[in-house]
Amino acid sequence: MKIVVAMDSFKSCLSATDACKIIKDALQSIYPDFEVISIPMADGGEGTAQAMMAARGGKWLERQVTGPLPEMQVKAGFAFFPDTKTALVEMSKASGLELLTPKQANPLKTTTFGTGQLIRGAADYGADRILLAVGGSATVDGGVGAAQALGWKFLDSEGEQIGLGGGQLEHIAKIIRPDGLDLPELEVLCDVNNPLIGPNGAARVFGPQKGAAPEMVEQLDAGLKHLAEVVKQQLGKQIAQIPGGGAAGGLSAGAFAFMDARLVSGIETIIRETGLTEEIKDADWVITGEGRFDSQSLRGKVVSGVAKAARQDRAKVVVIAGRVALPEQEWRDFGITEAIGLSNETTNLADAIANVRSLLAKAVKNLATEFFDYGF
Repeated sequence: MKIVVAMDSFKSCLSATDACKIIKDALQSIYPDFEVISIPMADGGEGTAQAMMAARGGKWLERQVTGPLPEMQVKAGFAFFPDTKTALVEMSKASGLELLTPKQANPLKTTTFGTGQLIRGAADYGADRILLAVGGSATVDGGVGAAQALGWKFLDSEGEQIGLGGGQLEHIAKIIRPDGLDLPELEVLCDVNNPLIGPNGAARVFGPQKGAAPEMVEQLDAGLKHLAEVVKQQLGKQIAQIPGGGAAGGLSAGAFAFMDARLVSGIETIIRETGLTEEIKDADWVITGEGRFDSQSLRGKVVSGVAKAARQDRAKVVVIAGRVALPEQEWRDFGITEAIGLSNETTNLADAIANVRSLLAKAVKNLATEFFDYGF
């Protein structure tokens, strides 16, 4: 029997790599003759670089760059895969919310400048292609900070360069393209379809979780709208309603406008790049999962992408999650054979997190004896 393990992380308590290893070890402790292939997964958010490197090797190139606040310096970097000369820049390493305390989170001030520095670094290193993973952002600056790091100038009505942060967007009067900007092919790995502006846009949907109070949300949305209008007038590009343009506080839209980037599905790209598609072709079972299995899991996240890939090759799918919060009929209709939660509504969350490794191993052993003994 061949089993492919393709887990996402359990946010804040278990990496995708660790989750896959625990499951593989548990399976092989019972069935040492089974072929168990471990391919950690991510959907373009935090952990994407780690998952890609675990699957494909590659190397991590550290760089010191500007953090999410202009006065911050952070150690970040990018993954590089020499066989394809592809670099993967994970924007959360330079411009992520995880780098700030709750008191520091303020999207009027936070910037993607450091992410632009990483993109420049990857290009200078010799990448022919850059994948930009955009989850976990602390910013709502429309990618202007990243563009500034690449040499773009954004001038106010007095001809002065604007500062960094989402609060500066409303002051843009003129955009000046840098001379000789030569970036490789760039793909933005998106896991949302939100546009740049409006009720479902970057500011209104994601601003509050990045520290934006209601009045700040209105200012940020107005700033992004102004940015879209100036880009349309001066660069001839429509960015206001691009599906996925609102990801990472509009960095996706900015990458399209200022870096000629393509916006692609994060999970579909990761599935292809890690070789998961090939491994599933002759697999009997695929085990995937994440911290919380809910309605969002079936909309462009790891579980949905892996389940779709498995369904095409008629492999059976098991989801193991910290908690299953989706009606059984919904996941069965999606082609999932079994969904297992490590906890439920009555479980003490702190205890579950503290014991996640043992709970996961136990769940896998129970699964194995219930299903795999009989080939189900």
